[in-house]
Amino acid sequence: MNLTSVTVIRELLSRHGLRADKRFGQNFLVDRGFLKKIVGAINLKPGETVYEVGPGLGTLSKALVEAGAKVISIEMDRRLEALLAETLSGLDVQIIWGDALAFDWTKVPPRSLFAGNLPYNIATPLVTQLLLSNRFRQMVVLVQKEVALRMTARPGTAQYGLLSLRVQYHAQAQRIVDLPPGAFFPPPKVTSSVVRLEPNSNPDHPALFRLIEAAFALRRKTLLNALKSAGYAAERVTQALKALDLPLQVRGEALSLQQFQYLLARVSPDSVTSAPCGGEPTRPQGDRSIADR
Repeated sequence: MNLTSVTVIRELLSRHGLRADKRFGQNFLVDRGFLKKIVGAINLKPGETVYEVGPGLGTLSKALVEAGAKVISIEMDRRLEALLAETLSGLDVQIIWGDALAFDWTKVPPRSLFAGNLPYNIATPLVTQLLLSNRFRQMVVLVQKEVALRMTARPGTAQYGLLSLRVQYHAQAQRIVDLPPGAFFPPPKVTSSVVRLEPNSNPDHPALFRLIEAAFALRRKTLLNALKSAGYAAERVTQALKALDLPLQVRGEALSLQQFQYLLARVSPDSVTSAPCGGEPTRPQGDRSIADR
């Protein structure tokens, strides 16, 4: 069954009395070339297990199995049960029916693989959960381009924020390819992107991300005023910014991950901080990391 054929998909949905449901962000991939690029972005060895969220019609699940994977897929829409039983019949795919955001990703075996065409409304919290689980050696996600740009943004750009820093702290991220609306059925109103993430072993750092979240909560304010509003001591923030050779009018989007780590050490002296690649955060020299924008 050709699951990248719009004609086949229309007939399949009609036969099962179904239609794409916006509540679940269902836009089914129908471009075989892009499907191959997604599968190719996963460094998959035959026999490895790939965890997937949102199999939809089973298009990516089937392609992954054909590439040699065993697939464990989480799907929330029980209306698809009979359809998936048909499209994935005889394939090494296990469907877990439930909410991916409620799934305990920490129970996944270490160094697993992940792939998924993620609905817009769960993309950011799900990627965050997957990174925090510290269970994946590689993740390939298909998301709206807007989300992809935020995941891979650098300091000083409009897209740079909490998600950018979360991804940067936990992984190396690369935007692989952009997909036009016509690559899907029904076509969405936005461009999508494939992002590959290669996570590291960094554990969560709640104190660091409380600081970063506060820095971006009031984005139009200066970093000093935003952190002061969140309860951080203005004097310590001021001293830290001066030590970083940053102006007091600087905003959060200008700071690199390393600078946020240094800032945390100065405003919360008792906090234990760690750099993304291990070791203690060092004092950046001048504005070098800001020039990374």
